[in-house]
Amino acid sequence: QVQLVESGGGLVQAGGSLRLSCAASGGAFNSYPIAWFRQSSGTEREFVAAITSAGHRTSYADSVKGRFSISRDNTKNMAYLQMNSLKPEDTAVYYCAAVYWSSWSADYWGQGTQVTVSS
Repeated sequence: QVQLVESGGGLVQAGGSLRLSCAASGGAFNSYPIAWFRQSSGTEREFVAAITSAGHRTSYADSVKGRFSISRDNTKNMAYLQMNSLKPEDTAVYYCAAVYWSSWSADYWGQGTQVTVSS
């Protein structure tokens, strides 16, 4: 079992930055790749970024490459999403999830944190 809790969302102006955190408990965190997804109103949830269980490899959606950076600290059971150069189209609820690499199917989800980027 893995419980995931996101934090760090909020309101930011376009061009600004936010860092989202994903706190894990339950013991199996280190064995899972972790991914971030987002869902805006009226759209399907979409993949944003992922990192392997040991943190050696990352993957990003084309829409966030060069602006977002995913990381994790297995000693603290934490994962992060650093978001820079934010755009209004980044507005969404952001979720972290414990996933299977490349399929991005998730065994566990957090409850989400709202990110709003104003123009």
